[in-house]
Amino acid sequence: MLVIISDLHLTDGTTGRTLDSGAFRIFAERLQDLAVRASWRSDETYRPIDKIDVVLLGDVLDLIRSNLWHKDQTRPWDSINSVELSNRVSEITGRTLANNGESLAVLNAMANNGVIQIPQASNSGYPNYETSMFEVPVHMHYMVGNHDWFLHLQGAEYDLIRKHVADAMGLVTDSNRPFPHDPDECPLLRTALANHRVCARHGDIFDPINFSGNRDESSLGDAIVLELVNRFVADVQHRFGNELPHATLSGLQQIDHIRPLLLIPTWIDGLLQRTCPQRSLHREIKSIWDAAADRFLELPIVRQQDSWHPFEVVDGLEQLLKFSRSLSISWSSRITEWLYSIRGAKSASYVKHALAEPDFRNRRAKHVVYGHTHSQETVALDASYADGLMLSQTYFNSGTWRRVHLPTELAPDGQEFLPSEMMSYLTFFQADERQGRSYEIWSGMLGAMPSPVRRVRLDSAQNVVSMKKPVQTQKTPPLKQPHFLSPTSTPLHGIPQLPQGQ
Repeated sequence: MLVIISDLHLTDGTTGRTLDSGAFRIFAERLQDLAVRASWRSDETYRPIDKIDVVLLGDVLDLIRSNLWHKDQTRPWDSINSVELSNRVSEITGRTLANNGESLAVLNAMANNGVIQIPQASNSGYPNYETSMFEVPVHMHYMVGNHDWFLHLQGAEYDLIRKHVADAMGLVTDSNRPFPHDPDECPLLRTALANHRVCARHGDIFDPINFSGNRDESSLGDAIVLELVNRFVADVQHRFGNELPHATLSGLQQIDHIRPLLLIPTWIDGLLQRTCPQRSLHREIKSIWDAAADRFLELPIVRQQDSWHPFEVVDGLEQLLKFSRSLSISWSSRITEWLYSIRGAKSASYVKHALAEPDFRNRRAKHVVYGHTHSQETVALDASYADGLMLSQTYFNSGTWRRVHLPTELAPDGQEFLPSEMMSYLTFFQADERQGRSYEIWSGMLGAMPSPVRRVRLDSAQNVVSMKKPVQTQKTPPLKQPHFLSPTSTPLHGIPQLPQGQ
């Protein structure tokens, strides 16, 4: 049995709240239940599975979202051979492991303490609850993404950092070499995926903002988080912390949960309209964002990208990031459409990239799995036939374990966002596990608790679609026979059949 989770974004706690440890306990309970179900075979007998492989598919630790980067001039885009850089990564990693110690202890216990226990099999092929339980070995694998890419760097100092991570989580991944970014970099991981016919990667390679072509290098995404988002929040709190309403300050702490991240300016606009009655402060705060954007655009790492990047990413950022260049109409739509365009896609989905995977094309993989987008997804890719057998191929996105603020659909340019706590995991079975079924997907959402602070809408809502044009409704819904019910079909018990034509 293979389980994949990603994008937990566990931080050192300096930039906001991290995932509650209760999610890990729920995960352990579900994993035990899945192990029992996987032990039922295609011949209707029960035989305990021999092991569970758990793949942490990148951005499990978030070593970018930390205010410790602002202690001095050390930055992720410094030379990877810099002693200051390795020391800072070590410091942030240590604090991240400590801040999430209770959560990571659950992973460690699953890997080392025999937490996953299921019944032995009886002679008749059923679970035997009267004997000692069978401890299912759990092999914990780690892959890197764009927020933990430092664990992919070579060198003795990074080996030591990886050892601390491996010890905290109970990893089987070798800490004396870079944690893999591609499965081919780790034979043990590659074998675990191949056994389940899974092709998996974090997915950052399809995002030119968060991948510069080399996973041993920083990217624009790092600079956006550190020099734009974090700087903006710190500057606003420093200059106006005593003047802003509590609701505004509280909202600013949620800023890095916005998805996609570049919608932050529109979210700021909406936050100010709904929580801050002093219009003069609106202009001041927006000017702080624009100033931070100007500083960001002048960074060497940004200007270097501007000189060679074929997708003109920096030019697009210059046009879309700043309030002074925004248009009141369709700003959010223009940002999302631009994000899609630089990836060569028409939507936020990465399914187009899954269709191009070599392992999908040559039929080695039944399942293609990415993370990174924070949006759990399941898409049927293909069904091919040979020798009377069908090969079904499917794309999955592993979603996230964190809070996400998503823009509303009714008025996407009305600066309205709704928060939810998300938790998704993917399970894949091999051979006759789970009675021959190939996968089981779980995705949960928990609505965010309502804010105790009263929020009043202060804008005139001129940009809200529902205000400009009321939704057209009918007094009586058009009733028709169900499309699957023929005129001569016998109606279900208790449900009268509608006259034909109505």
